[in-house]
Amino acid sequence: MPERPRALFAMTARNVPHVFPPELLARLRACLDIDPAVVAHDLTDPRMRDALARTEVLITGWGCPRLDAAALDAAPELRAVLHAAGSVKGFVTDEVWRRGIVVSSAAEANARPVAEYTLAVILLAGKDAFAARDLLRARRAAHPYGEIVPGIGNHGRRVGVVGASRVGRRLIELLRPHDLAVTLADPYVDAPEAARLGVPLLPLDELLRTSDTVTLHAPLTAATRRLIGARELALMPAGSVLVNTARGALVDHEALVAELRAGRLGAVLDVTDPEPLPADSPLYDLPNAFVTPHLAGSQGNEVARLGLTVVQEAERLSRGDGLLHAVDPATLERAA
Repeated sequence: MPERPRALFAMTARNVPHVFPPELLARLRACLDIDPAVVAHDLTDPRMRDALARTEVLITGWGCPRLDAAALDAAPELRAVLHAAGSVKGFVTDEVWRRGIVVSSAAEANARPVAEYTLAVILLAGKDAFAARDLLRARRAAHPYGEIVPGIGNHGRRVGVVGASRVGRRLIELLRPHDLAVTLADPYVDAPEAARLGVPLLPLDELLRTSDTVTLHAPLTAATRRLIGARELALMPAGSVLVNTARGALVDHEALVAELRAGRLGAVLDVTDPEPLPADSPLYDLPNAFVTPHLAGSQGNEVARLGLTVVQEAERLSRGDGLLHAVDPATLERAA
């Protein structure tokens, strides 16, 4: 590649200045020949033909069009895709790998806020903070100060992590300083690796039976769709909480609603299936369901961390160094 490879943005245009604020954009333009005013929404659009024909590096993000054969035919010089977001499964096709195009992702950077959010809701759920807030709002009076509420608290609380993904591993690190008993279930992790992570490795059923909080961080694949169904939910102890910040389809929502209506379990859901939920979904109103609109990932000022990752990768690329966050197509299927 030349010293400043020709590059093009392919993402939602309004996101570009947020992901690449002025300082980052200046660094990006120092190593890539890229015009922030030109953003591709459709890689087969004739108006993009000249720009694509010269593009060697594609800077992608949320809203990136699918990189299929037709799109790639329009960009015969393309050698690298640097993604300023997490998963690339939604737009990278097998054709990308067949043509030898390298792909980098900011998934590691995006895992950090998800893990931070998950830590926060685990600790809040352990204190039953969501139900306590609703009760306080309804009664306009709290229980007398000093009264001990049985069954809540984070001293020795058992937290089961399902999936040693980037988020799962980061969460395990964040949980470590707290007085919690953390376990892990992941079919791709063996005992020595779990020992390196500092957590006991359990079969999924045993983790479900022995956890006060179960937090999901597995990828969505054919094997993990509805991973947590009626049978699995029935294994969870009464009063335990299911946290999902991964993918909504990991959980059978009909079975979960049945457990929530029975008052046996609680749930914290940042992702749902479908997403968004229909207006008549009972999950909006059930008192033991705390639902947020897919906000655990990078938001607000956090998205600049994604841009920083891409800028650093572009700088490596322009120096002829290897990419630090290259996506391995062999493991992409089981990546979260």
